[in-house]
Amino acid sequence: MASESTTLYLKADRNVEVSKQNVMLGDLLSMECSDKTILMKVKSLRILKIREEKEQRYVISVLKIIACIHEQYPRLEIQNLGETDIIVTYENQKTPPLLWHILKVVLVSSVIFFGSAFSIMAFNNDVGVTKLFGQIYELIMGKKTDGFSVLEVTYSIGLAIGILIFFNHFGKKRFTVDPTPMEIQMRLYENDIQTTLVENAARQKKELEVGK
Repeated sequence: MASESTTLYLKADRNVEVSKQNVMLGDLLSMECSDKTILMKVKSLRILKIREEKEQRYVISVLKIIACIHEQYPRLEIQNLGETDIIVTYENQKTPPLLWHILKVVLVSSVIFFGSAFSIMAFNNDVGVTKLFGQIYELIMGKKTDGFSVLEVTYSIGLAIGILIFFNHFGKKRFTVDPTPMEIQMRLYENDIQTTLVENAARQKKELEVGK
């Protein structure tokens, strides 16, 4: 039995991925306690049993986790330093065939490449870049361009450099320590999804009962 001076500190991320059906408390939370015996026992408490082997998401309130711990250790003081609701994502870790990965990479790369190329060409056509370059070349050089000049070359190089600088990386090489715009947008998207899941669970009263 824990003494009154014993405190258990909990820290949870908002989204936790698990790959086993019997989920223990230690799989979801980071914990610290001066009493290591209590700490190990609390970590081994089963908090969730997933009965179906398919990808699922559950929303668990930290208050219910604290109540579950207090059933075993009623005098244990608990302080939560993390999120108040946890989204538990269960994924069956079956590795798809290598061929499937290759096909996905080829498909996504093709869509991005041809989509980007079409967008750039459509933009250039809308604003009349070719005509503008021709006028600039004729104004400076005093003669008409044959359709290919230093303006087109520098424009193409500058476009590529601008894209690299904007996205802040080339392959695995980063130019600065800042996150890329794509990473920022992905995090914002993930936060929106997580907020929606938590709010829907609270509104529909579908927060999971733990310890069952």
